[in-house]
Amino acid sequence: MSAMPSANKREALARARRVVIKIGSAILTKNNAGLDSGAIAGWVEQIATLRKREVDVVLVTSGAVAAGMQRLNHKTRPQALHELQAMAAIGQMGLIQAYESAFQRHGLHTAQVLLTHEDLTNRQRYLNARSTLRTLLRLRVIPVVNENDTVAIEEIRLGDNDTLAGLVVNLVEADLLVILTDQGGFYDRDPRLHADAVLIDEAHVNDPRLVPAAGGSGMLGRGGMRTKLTAAEKAARSGAATVIASGWEENALMRIVSGEAVGTYLKPVQGRLAARKQWLAGQLQVRGRLTLDDGAVRVICSAGKSLLPVGVRAVQGKFVRGEMVACLDAGGREVARGLVNYNAEESARIIGRPSHEIQSILGYVDEPELIHRDNMILVEGSK
Repeated sequence: MSAMPSANKREALARARRVVIKIGSAILTKNNAGLDSGAIAGWVEQIATLRKREVDVVLVTSGAVAAGMQRLNHKTRPQALHELQAMAAIGQMGLIQAYESAFQRHGLHTAQVLLTHEDLTNRQRYLNARSTLRTLLRLRVIPVVNENDTVAIEEIRLGDNDTLAGLVVNLVEADLLVILTDQGGFYDRDPRLHADAVLIDEAHVNDPRLVPAAGGSGMLGRGGMRTKLTAAEKAARSGAATVIASGWEENALMRIVSGEAVGTYLKPVQGRLAARKQWLAGQLQVRGRLTLDDGAVRVICSAGKSLLPVGVRAVQGKFVRGEMVACLDAGGREVARGLVNYNAEESARIIGRPSHEIQSILGYVDEPELIHRDNMILVEGSK
C-alpha cells in the first residue's frame, strides 16, 4: 500500500499556531477493553510539547460511550438514543479524568466543553462558545471538547465528533485540523477490504477521488472516512488544512505539525482570511446599523482593528447578540459589516464609552469590542 507521490511539500503545517486535534474512539480504547491510558499519555505529552512551542491546541475527543461500555462491561454499542446518552454520561467521567490526570503531569490545566449542533448554528450561542474557547486558550488551558450526548436530541445532535471537530476549527479560527484514527490516512479504497489500497498522500479537499473512497464506520464509532472528509470540508471553509493519520503512528502529532509526510494532507482551496470573509459575507441579512465616528472608520478600515463602543455614535434597528450589523461612516456610507457582541439596547447604552466602563453600565461584560475584527468584513472600496 504505497503512497501516491506528493507534488507539494507540507512546510505550511510547521507554521500552524492553532491546531484542533480530534482523537477517535477506535484508538482511545485498548482492544475495546476501555480507555488506553498509555496511548492517552503519549498524545498528551506531544500536546504539551506543542504548548511549549506556543501552539494553541483544542482537543476534540470521542470515547465517552466506549468508556461507559467498558465500565458496565457491555460488549455491544447501544442503539437506542436514551441508552447511548446514559452510556455517555457514565463514560464521560472517566474520559475527562483520564485526560485531566495526564495533562496535570505536564503542569497543564484542562477544561471540559460539551457542545451540541444548536450551540454552533445559533449565532448567539456560537459567539458565546467562541468567546469561552478563546478565553481558555488565552489562559493557556487545554479545552477538551466532546459532543453533549447526554442532553442532545436526535434532531440537533452532531452525529459524530469528526463533524464537531470541523466546526470547532471555524469557531476558534484554527490553522490546522488533525484527525487521529485507526487507519494510516485516506486510501483510494478501504484497506481493510483491499490489500492493494493506496494511501492518498496529498489532495485538495474537493478532489473527486475522495468521495467514492470514503467507507463505513467501525463498531465503536459513528463515523468513517466519509465523516472525516466532511470535517475536512468544514475546516476548509475556514481556510484550514486537515491531516488524517493513524493515532498509533509513533510521535504522529509532532511529526505532522513539523511538516513531515504522515497520513493524508487535505489542502483547502482558499487561504484562511479569504475563506473567513466568504463565510461572513454569506451570513443572514443585516439586522441593524451602527454609525461610526471618523476615528473608528479609520482604525477598522486602515488598521484592521476591532470596533470598540467608544467609536460608535448611533445605533439603529433591533438585533440580538451574534446578528449581522452594518457599520456606516458619518455620511451614511457602509464601510463594514460584522457579528455584533451586544444586542441593540445594550449597544445603545455603551456607545461613545470606553470598554472598561461596560461592566459598570450593563452590570456585566461579554467582550470589550462591539464587533471583533475576526467577525468583521470590510465593504469593497472602504479602505
